[in-house]
Amino acid sequence: MFDQLIHADWSVSPRKRWAATAVRQAGCWVVEAPALVGSAEALLERAFAAAVWQRVLLGFDFPIGVPATYGAQTGIRSFRELLPLLGEGCWSEFFAVARQPAEIAITRPFYPLSSTKGVSRAELVAGLGVGSFDELLRVCERRTAHRQAACSLFWTLGGNQVGKAALSGWREVIRPALLRGAALWPFDGDLAELSRTSGVVLTETYPAEAYRMVGAGFLPGQSKRRQADRQEKAAAILAWAERRGVVFAATAADALAAGFGSSASGEDQFDALLGLLKMIEVAEGRRAEATERHGAIAAWEGWILGR
Repeated sequence: MFDQLIHADWSVSPRKRWAATAVRQAGCWVVEAPALVGSAEALLERAFAAAVWQRVLLGFDFPIGVPATYGAQTGIRSFRELLPLLGEGCWSEFFAVARQPAEIAITRPFYPLSSTKGVSRAELVAGLGVGSFDELLRVCERRTAHRQAACSLFWTLGGNQVGKAALSGWREVIRPALLRGAALWPFDGDLAELSRTSGVVLTETYPAEAYRMVGAGFLPGQSKRRQADRQEKAAAILAWAERRGVVFAATAADALAAGFGSSASGEDQFDALLGLLKMIEVAEGRRAEATERHGAIAAWEGWILGR
């Protein structure tokens, strides 16, 4: 289906952007060690250079899509149609996170810019004209029997917020890539359809879901932020790779065995790699690319690859 997979652990800061790559060789996937991406332009140049003769799937761990309840209020038909309008005309303030409740609007839905006394989710709910905070979650982000609810895309406060990374990703990666001819999954079609010709396909990922997939879940008291805890997962990950016919290049195996080092970037490299392994499972057809892609979900919300 695809010839090259790239998974980027994204951040607003270029110093925390890491990407792991797998290339199909002789019928199997060869995984390279995560590398610092730096600028969005560098990542896109790399992907599009390969796409001249390869089919490239490029994944990012930030939301690509908006809640359908929000989309219905825009007066636009889909997220795909909304993207090129952002930052222009009546949407000129979209990328500016609201500082005060009075600044929240359909055309400026991200809040708050910083943590101040009295700031609350209720202000975001009221400002966007919805009935509850849950309505600001996409279907793929809602709580289930197997996982907790994600943080709303539009709420930009707290350790699990993803809004600021999404704003960075949409502006620096998604829109420029689409202008260069990239396709956007699942809005532009399913993977089989999008991989029929060479080119770049963009997709949303969630690396944490790969932890248990490969038998590398973190137990209570453990943390992916600790090198020793990351090192402990190496054997399970390599065993999974052997069962799946996935080959780790020497540099990738060494980095994994070392727990990606003692620096703060170790957790970013770990997620870049684990997200890539999930992409391999989907690309090989061992995991469905999505469970829901219809109606408002297809038009506005998108989906997390492999969920």
